[in-house]
Amino acid sequence: MPEDAYYGPQTTRAVNNFKVSRQRLPPSFVKAQAAIKMASARANMEAGKLDTTKGEVIIRAASEVREGKFDDQFVVDAFQSGAGTSQNMNANEVIANRALEILGVEKGHYDIIHPNDHVNMSQSSNDTTHTAIHIAAVETINSELMPALVEMLTVFAERSAEFMKIVKPGRTHLQDAVPVTLGQEFSGHSHMLELGIKRLEVAIDGL
Repeated sequence: MPEDAYYGPQTTRAVNNFKVSRQRLPPSFVKAQAAIKMASARANMEAGKLDTTKGEVIIRAASEVREGKFDDQFVVDAFQSGAGTSQNMNANEVIANRALEILGVEKGHYDIIHPNDHVNMSQSSNDTTHTAIHIAAVETINSELMPALVEMLTVFAERSAEFMKIVKPGRTHLQDAVPVTLGQEFSGHSHMLELGIKRLEVAIDGL
């Protein structure tokens, strides 16, 4: 392992074992994983299972991962075996080592904060991977896709009004048909976007 790495031996083995595509999972997924680690640490502290000092530094380290400060430390290939166990351990090791660093302890002292026993407490890759996919989808829809669609809808609505007096032939079966206005066409596009946005809102509830 590189001396400056925050990941550990489990991640290193996975990098060597899964030389498949050289693609990595997107930062949105890593951010979602960090959110799970933060929530789990809080729950485990409330349940009296996780020492408060350890829990607080795990939350702090995970929040830094969530901010994108350690994106370059998530090095496992996107195509890996199992239920994302290697990716989950990558997150556990990065957060554990950063938490140790915050405590003023050298990285790798897992007797103090352990990637599996503390960061991954009460979790399973079979649960966290799929939860992270859902969180990443919701956050990406809300932060990127939905604003873009709303902006597009606004522009199409403006063009619909602007083009309402421009008459053109409609088209059907590759032939000219009943005349319509260009504004009417853009109105149709606007309505389709409205329906798409509503479907996304329903999908977000499900996620």
